[in-house]
Amino acid sequence: MKKKIQNLAISCLLVMAPLLFAQEADTPDEEVGQMSLEDLRVFVRVFEQLRQAYVEELDDAELFEMAVWGMLTELDPHSEFLDLERINELEDASEGRFSGIGVELTMEGNFLTIVTPMDDSPAARAGIQAGDIILEVNGESIEGLSFRQSLSRLEGESGEKLSLRLDRLSEQQSIEVELIRERIALESVRSRVVAEDVGYLRITQFQQNTSAEFEQDLAELLENNPLLTGLILDLRNNPGGLLRSAVDIADMFLDSGLIVSTKGRIESANQSFYAKPGAQAAELPVIVLINRGSASAAEIVAGALQDHERALVLGDISFGKGSVQEVLSIDDTRAIKLTIARYFTPSGRSIQAQGIYPDIRVDQGIVSWDREDNPLTEASLAGHLNNNETTGPELLGLRETLSDIDDVQLAHAVSLLQGNALLQSLR
Repeated sequence: MKKKIQNLAISCLLVMAPLLFAQEADTPDEEVGQMSLEDLRVFVRVFEQLRQAYVEELDDAELFEMAVWGMLTELDPHSEFLDLERINELEDASEGRFSGIGVELTMEGNFLTIVTPMDDSPAARAGIQAGDIILEVNGESIEGLSFRQSLSRLEGESGEKLSLRLDRLSEQQSIEVELIRERIALESVRSRVVAEDVGYLRITQFQQNTSAEFEQDLAELLENNPLLTGLILDLRNNPGGLLRSAVDIADMFLDSGLIVSTKGRIESANQSFYAKPGAQAAELPVIVLINRGSASAAEIVAGALQDHERALVLGDISFGKGSVQEVLSIDDTRAIKLTIARYFTPSGRSIQAQGIYPDIRVDQGIVSWDREDNPLTEASLAGHLNNNETTGPELLGLRETLSDIDDVQLAHAVSLLQGNALLQSLR
């Protein structure tokens, strides 16, 4: 691959050089925004000076690849140059397969920052949180390194150990964590019933098969639990994924209307996606859980259901990634991931760098329920009269209830749905 790059770089320079260094050029005035002839001359001069004078020898292939990387990484945190290995990694990710510690990353200023840890990954098990800043990798500072250089410090084989020093805003001192890289097969959709009568569906990432898995899980929940009081869609720490999967998920809750639109400079980047008739569970109230780790495709779903007033959004403000990336092939072994559009919710909101603001703001945390092991009740008194009724509700403590949920945001969502059902029954 390097040989190909080297030949290409040399060919470009050979073709450009006679034009760039010509003493007289009979060219029209430059169009606004286009690179001038002098700019091209500067590029070639810098390229040549680096080849000849840099303290360590660099070949044309390395310099050419650095130039391409530099152009893309200066655009935004999500555009990048892809070699064959990185292309394969993206394809694996779309199918839920990862190697490493299981984090979604971005650059915030000069710091590598955690967007979200993936469920059941080494990062999640080590307690890494969205917003954590990586200061050191294996005892070496990565401050000031480029995104590409920082990522290379995290790379390694499955089974290898890795130590990170993290900065967390809620902590006064930095945090040290030890991890072991592993091969991760991420389960995209999980579902269950919580507190007896609330359907719970979690999407960890929007992959190729996510919508099909979600549709099946939702159908089984509804079929096996006809007395559900509502549904909770958990999109917390969901870094996003495929736009099409997000549209399909939102469509399952909507009968009509715009789900999301994208707007860019090229024609193919301007699209609008609409819901089709036939929403599932149309009669059940829905609460969507989000937090700082909910990004991109997760924000599309939350924003669409919020704008159509199909769901209440509960939790923390989402990450705010309102841009669309597309992988554009360069040749058989290289491509670029390029930001080509911004997306907009049905009401026309751009959430880029703003995020989705929840209808009900609840910070993450743990509920500490005050339970008594041996409460004083009439039944505990000596000589109490027996209850002669042979039927009645199950005794408290023998079934899952709201007080068995220690997740603050989930507990609030369950409480809202169960309270709403009780209020409806009183009408």
